[in-house]
Amino acid sequence: MPAKKSAKKVAPPRLPILSEDQLAPAQRALLQSIRSGPRGSSTTIRGPFAVFLHAPAFGELAQRLGGHCRFNTGVPPRLSEFAILVTARLWRAQYEWFAHVPQAERAGVKPQTIRDLHKGRMPKAAPKDERTIYDFIQELYKTRRVSDKTFSRVRALLGDAATVELVGILGYYVLISMILNVFRMSPPPGEALPFAES
Repeated sequence: MPAKKSAKKVAPPRLPILSEDQLAPAQRALLQSIRSGPRGSSTTIRGPFAVFLHAPAFGELAQRLGGHCRFNTGVPPRLSEFAILVTARLWRAQYEWFAHVPQAERAGVKPQTIRDLHKGRMPKAAPKDERTIYDFIQELYKTRRVSDKTFSRVRALLGDAATVELVGILGYYVLISMILNVFRMSPPPGEALPFAES
């Protein structure tokens, strides 16, 4: 999906991007842990991982939770990736959107749905299950609660365990959005910014 380039120059990251030859033993262990997990051995040092390397004990805990949230929950991958995109859009997390649009497409989220989310619109043409997740996320972020009706719709869709895991996915990707935004982690050089910088 094409993204608009920002008119302004992209601000540099607030922490240096470390190269593998600069890593201390604890940082090297974290990188090895990330690569030996479900993300695979080709994982590069960018996005949240580039930040985690500056605090490897925290990074290890966070990346393990992230691996579980991304690959091992009862939330179907399409709904999980949809929820991640909704979160990325709400936080305008550049790298998160950049990284997860291809994942969402592979998981089956329709291009029109992704375009609607990108523009901040309710994805009216999305399947009912995605709209149910969308309503849940919007209500949760807006009111910091969800109504019994909204909760019941998600629970009927996912069941008890996966409803707990959905909230965990949302919380984890809020953490990632904050990490990316605070430390100014943008897509790789040469890639367009998904959202205009303010």
